[in-house]
Amino acid sequence: MLALLGVAQFMLILDVTVVAIALPHIGADLGLARDTLTWVVSAYTLMFGGFMLLGGRAADLVGARRVVLAGLVLFMVASLVTGLAQSAPLLIGGRIAQGLGAAMLSPAALSVVTRTFQGEELNKALGIWSALGGGGAAVGVLLGGVLTGGPGWQWVFYLNVPIGVAVLVALGRTLPAEPSTAPRARLDVPGALLVTAGTGTAIYALIGAGDRGWASAATLGLLVAAAVLYAVFFVVQRTGRSPLMDPRILTRRPVISGVFLILVATALMISVFFLGSFYLQHYEGFGALHTGLLFLPVAVATIIGAQVAGRLVGEVGARPIAVASMLIAAAGIAIPAFLQGPALVVVGVSVGAAGIGAAFVAASTTALSQVAPHEAGLASGLLSTFHEFGASLGVAVVSSIAAASIAGSTDAGFAHGFTFAAVTAAVSAVLAFVLVPARKVLA
Repeated sequence: MLALLGVAQFMLILDVTVVAIALPHIGADLGLARDTLTWVVSAYTLMFGGFMLLGGRAADLVGARRVVLAGLVLFMVASLVTGLAQSAPLLIGGRIAQGLGAAMLSPAALSVVTRTFQGEELNKALGIWSALGGGGAAVGVLLGGVLTGGPGWQWVFYLNVPIGVAVLVALGRTLPAEPSTAPRARLDVPGALLVTAGTGTAIYALIGAGDRGWASAATLGLLVAAAVLYAVFFVVQRTGRSPLMDPRILTRRPVISGVFLILVATALMISVFFLGSFYLQHYEGFGALHTGLLFLPVAVATIIGAQVAGRLVGEVGARPIAVASMLIAAAGIAIPAFLQGPALVVVGVSVGAAGIGAAFVAASTTALSQVAPHEAGLASGLLSTFHEFGASLGVAVVSSIAAASIAGSTDAGFAHGFTFAAVTAAVSAVLAFVLVPARKVLA
């Protein structure tokens, strides 16, 4: 069951980055500008993250099995539609539907894992889960290059269909029909719409900041509007009958430190993949297949980092893993920030990816190790929500910082983007030392 759920999660995370290599080709075929191409990534991660809490809550209320299978069916159908798209609206619409399916599947699958495993077995299971997630992101870049350079970028999406059908049949026979563990209540759709609208507004502001200016009235106005939407969301959660989440869960130190780590780690991962892909293709002139193959050591490093952290976190605790992972990420990403060249970019991103893979394990074990069974879906949804929000914000910020390099022939923007990511990782190491609880994860 863990293997099947892991394959499903691998497919969802892979779809965050598998389009990174294909973006230049998609843009050329469909005539899309930089900001529209950014939304090909952000539309998926925004829906994935925005409705994740709703998916996790649904798993608690109606049972994880139903939500997992329904989410997988929606994801497969949306993947087929996206591959067939011949225009920007249909392409982005398909990505939105993919994100909705992923938002149902991912937290429900993770809640099954947290309910099935206990103690040290849970730490190992979360290590495998994190390795599949981080590895899926890196393999996505590799697979995107192979498919784009071969049968075409459409197969980036078509491939989900046969794999999804096989997993659907196997999970239908494997997943137990479990009773819900939470009292019956309505799903808070307005709350999900509010949090998604707030995040979408913030991401739209960040995507356009590179063109409009970071201090422009439009950028600042949109950020203020996003803050207002978030404030309304928290008011609704505190006063509603069946809230999407109890805001008090964010006052628990393990939960808040876990979601902080997952937010930063994902933002860093997507940022360096995005920058690395455009640097190698646009500036160095490498083909999609060549670029994808260069990301193979990145995938391996991510998986190794997560596996090592999964074995150590029960012995040394989450705080040392969190701090060390962010320092390793900062050191690796600093290499392409100061030294340019294809080999140096690949080496730097690989070292950084090893740290990021370890950070995923620290985040998961910290946030999920001490939640009650009836909160498993919500806690999983919260963690997965910040995972996808991190992806959306990461690509939005670095695409604005490196806008000139993505559109032109200079490499200065890439250096600025990598520098920003390295500084963010270093600052996060300090914050992790302060936020993450010192005690070991209970076995």
